[in-house]
Amino acid sequence: MAYHDLDELDAKILKLIVNNARTPFLEVARECGVSGAAIHQRVQKLINLGVIKGSEFILDSEKIGYETCAYVGLFLVSPSSFDGVVKELEKIPEVVECYYTTGQYDLLIKVFAKNNKDLLRIIHNQLQPLGLARTETLMCFKEAFRKKLPIDF
Repeated sequence: MAYHDLDELDAKILKLIVNNARTPFLEVARECGVSGAAIHQRVQKLINLGVIKGSEFILDSEKIGYETCAYVGLFLVSPSSFDGVVKELEKIPEVVECYYTTGQYDLLIKVFAKNNKDLLRIIHNQLQPLGLARTETLMCFKEAFRKKLPIDF
């Protein structure tokens, strides 16, 4: 993936919208001293370049019934099964993130479950049948913080 040479206006736009994707383009335009059309064009350019990959609403997992969050390190039986395992992991709704890693795990996933019993069900019924040698589960008690990438060109 190539680094894109972005200018000061791109940086200013990103700083204004990264923490709140619902910021109206006219408000961004006023802050940047350009027209609303210019902001639309720049944002579209950033989307086309892949710099902006989308926008999202962040849900409070506990308020929608997912009280348990865990990172699960996966140890695969066979390294040749990476692609197949990843495709199957994508089908499990509670698995919200998946990373290829260095170190002791072959893959690291983030899982939300209704409770600890539900997490055990997910591990035994949905993860173990994927061809795993074993798993290692790290329970998350509470998110300390979440930040956006710094925008500093």
